[in-house]
Amino acid sequence: MPSLNPYLSFQREARSAMQFYQGVFGGELDISTFGEYEGMVQDASEADLVMHAQLTTPDGFVLMASDTPAGVEYRKPAGIAVSVSGDEEQKLERFWSALADGGTVTLPFDVPPWGGRFGMLTDRFGIDWMIAYTPPRE
Repeated sequence: MPSLNPYLSFQREARSAMQFYQGVFGGELDISTFGEYEGMVQDASEADLVMHAQLTTPDGFVLMASDTPAGVEYRKPAGIAVSVSGDEEQKLERFWSALADGGTVTLPFDVPPWGGRFGMLTDRFGIDWMIAYTPPRE
């Protein structure tokens, strides 16, 4: 069965960002570096950069990331956000608070006109997030 997963690009912060997200969401984090694979390093100073990282969380989220080595154009994320939604308000509130730590809140996690709770922020690594709580239907 196919899956759709966010894949984040960083310049030199992928390891720190993914360790941060592991602290936010929990789960298992696997990291491979460019230096682990023969012929992947053009500059010895980039051997420890993240070629691929994957966080698999207890909630079933899969978040991936990598660093962008020199010689490859890096573009900051624009026009997209990682969205986390569900009906577990306390858990979503914890995610919100952790992601907001050191970041910038764009729209507070509050009650929007359509109900539930919703907020938007940019985390300390420059990644945009949307958190949405929808109460369970009775």
